[in-house]
Amino acid sequence: MLSFHESADAAVEGISDGATILIGGFGTAGQPIELIDALRRNGAKDLTIVNNNAGNGDTGLAALLGAGQVRKMICSFPRQSDSHVFDALYRAGKIELELVPQGNLAERIRAAGAGIGGFFTPTGYGTPLAEGKETREIDGRGYVFERPIHGDFALIKALKADRMGNLVYRKTARNFGPIMAAAAATSVVQVADVVPTGAIDPESVVTPGIFVNRVVAISPTSMLPGDGQ
Repeated sequence: MLSFHESADAAVEGISDGATILIGGFGTAGQPIELIDALRRNGAKDLTIVNNNAGNGDTGLAALLGAGQVRKMICSFPRQSDSHVFDALYRAGKIELELVPQGNLAERIRAAGAGIGGFFTPTGYGTPLAEGKETREIDGRGYVFERPIHGDFALIKALKADRMGNLVYRKTARNFGPIMAAAAATSVVQVADVVPTGAIDPESVVTPGIFVNRVVAISPTSMLPGDGQ
């Protein structure tokens, strides 16, 4: 059921302790900052967060980590020059990490949305990342079996939504948004604008409204500079 909300806080209502949440963004590009901040105010704890990175600086995802609400991170790039919040938590043993190669991460999320039970990939074969997983030789090459990543919720950012929930994105801000919307039981989307049905060319729709559950319009002026929107 599609619903439109007046605030980010209302849009994330119902996210509870222990939820698995897919959060869009490639660094700050396409990161749904306002929804993440609302999740922090929501207070849900013991969360499993799936994101390409593990936070930047002290805002957005990093602030959520700093609030102690995240039990586990599933990501492909946990360390960069400004990931000091995650780094400190991990070194102190206060957060778990599942490291997933970036292509595997994207495909595991996509597989969940497509209803695929898993896939074999050569990426990670013969490394510690394959420990405990099924392996198989196919045409003389080693493969490891990867399972889909499902989310209870997805928090993503798009440029526009119409009244049926169809989404379009802006440039690199698109990144993981489309596959995360499909892989979550409930997808929550912040947009810069909600337009009438028919205002978006059907050929331009990236995420069909069938994958969208909640939409909130956030003023473009409140969005981070350089995030692609």
